[in-house]
Amino acid sequence: MLTINLKLFLTDVNEAIVFDPYSKELAFCQPQESAQANEMLLDYLNRFFYVKVNGKLVDLQIKHKKLSGEGDNTALWVYFEYQQPPPLASLEIKNAVFTDLFFDQNNIVYVHARGESKSLMLNKKTAVHQLTF
Repeated sequence: MLTINLKLFLTDVNEAIVFDPYSKELAFCQPQESAQANEMLLDYLNRFFYVKVNGKLVDLQIKHKKLSGEGDNTALWVYFEYQQPPPLASLEIKNAVFTDLFFDQNNIVYVHARGESKSLMLNKKTAVHQLTF
């Protein structure tokens, strides 16, 4: 099982999708969440984020979401799962999320696989990293 968790600041998500950081239009994780919220979020993420396992692109589907924090520090956590049949030989990750908004955006990626942990810093210039096991 491959699990992928993204922590995205809600103001940045709103800025990226509806061009208003304080918009209530999508209302993520609220009772009045927009019916298009997940679709719009995935449309954005699929342009700037992907995972390839053993050279094959993973079809990311949102398993669930939650909010944490408050005010400008409110984060939208997005959880994905992928049933990966063994063996895991390679993992390629692209994370250029929000690099279209912020020229100095850095995205930290933590990979835990086969008893090893690695952290990666991905940005506009270096958006893709490949790991081999």
